Amino acid sequence: MTLKLMGRKRGMVQLFDKDGNAVPCTAIEFSKNIVVQVKNEETDGYSAVQLGYEEVVANDPRRKEARTKKPLRGHFKKHGVEARKHLKETRVEDSSAYQSGQEIGVEAFQGLTHVDVTGTSKGKGFQGVMKKHNYAGGPASHGASQFHRSRGSQGMRSTPGRCIPGIGQASHMGDIQVTLQNLRIVEILPEEQVLLVEGAVPGPTDALVYVTQAKKKNKAA
Repeated sequence: MTLKLMGRKRGMVQLFDKDGNAVPCTAIEFSKNIVVQVKNEETDGYSAVQLGYEEVVANDPRRKEARTKKPLRGHFKKHGVEARKHLKETRVEDSSAYQSGQEIGVEAFQGLTHVDVTGTSKGKGFQGVMKKHNYAGGPASHGASQFHRSRGSQGMRSTPGRCIPGIGQASHMGDIQVTLQNLRIVEILPEEQVLLVEGAVPGPTDALVYVTQAKKKNKAA
């Protein structure tokens, strides 16, 4: 199993396969992920690798330290790594092949055909049932006063005297973690540290995404 690397969704492009078919692709850029901490069975009870992504940036170098929480400053200092904005831990069978300070890039996906991508979907705010649950709405004929986008009744009589759970209601939409499985790898660009995967990826442009080997499709390329 490959590590769960962090990257930025940079947008979508269109490529053409050998048959001339247009293939929509999402470009994910990986500035180097760096190994912060290596955990093993002896000291931690399980094997895992903790990765850091994106250096803390400040116009004044003296502000870099202030932009990292004090406990994390000690954590990075202990392992001899520059502070990073994001941390992600991945369990592995054998962590002995990794060491703190090691850089891992898009080359980690060489030999794979499919990946799973996790991101945060775009937030839509508070939405009604027609947009969120695809309700048809009320009648738009004469006599239907201010009922066009309403959801209708949800209660009932004294028996059972409650609202049944699971009924679609107006509520917050989007801004949740979404994982798309089995996205086909179209191309790997090691020089640019870019991975092109077929199809869309959750989140807006420049959103943080997590990419790992597909759990259901892990055939060698």
